[in-house]
Amino acid sequence: MFDIIKHYDKVSPELVEKFSKFEESASIHESMGRKGAMGGKIHPVWPGSRICGVAMTVEARPGDNVIIHKAIDMLKPGDVLMIAYSGDTRTGGMWGGMMSASAQAKGAVGMITDGAVRDTMLMKELDFPVFSQAINVVGTTKAFKGTINHPVTMCGVTVRPGDLVFADNDDVVVVPKEIAQEVYDITLARELKEEKLLQRIKNHEGTTYDLSGFNKIVESLGLTEEPDEI
Repeated sequence: MFDIIKHYDKVSPELVEKFSKFEESASIHESMGRKGAMGGKIHPVWPGSRICGVAMTVEARPGDNVIIHKAIDMLKPGDVLMIAYSGDTRTGGMWGGMMSASAQAKGAVGMITDGAVRDTMLMKELDFPVFSQAINVVGTTKAFKGTINHPVTMCGVTVRPGDLVFADNDDVVVVPKEIAQEVYDITLARELKEEKLLQRIKNHEGTTYDLSGFNKIVESLGLTEEPDEI
């Protein structure tokens, strides 16, 4: 197998566009049976950033980033560059401002890594979404091999090229391309249900405790409770 793969199946642009309308990553995660989330270990460099696109995967040697520059040159519009860095956060020079500008110019919609980054002020100026585990300015070498568009693991989640990636202020969620349509349908139904619940709460009809039926669960636990009036 080649170290650098160029041809692979992708989730459709139409489905990516539909996913981008969802309010939050939690709905997608819950709709996949509580799978696919990176567990809050990776955060947006600038709060409020959102990403929804197609995974392009890179595995780079910690402390080096030459393979990442090659990956940037291969980016297509709508791609999310997913950089697996073995969770190493010692070298923020792995990704910086010029790389963000280059990725944006190629049409990428964001970058997500389990490593560290730097040049965050330029990222903000560019309005290019970047998610990482850490921020620091330590530089990297440009000398070692890596792979592009092979399956990678980031924060315990497998990411394959062509999978759908959704990231927001809360988490990063990866949806396998084969089940993306099914997950979309379940998530849509869930968000519509939650919107109705939100309106009922705003109308003072109750809280999540009774409107969602959690009161029945608590009653079944046989808890003892102090009376309201003593």
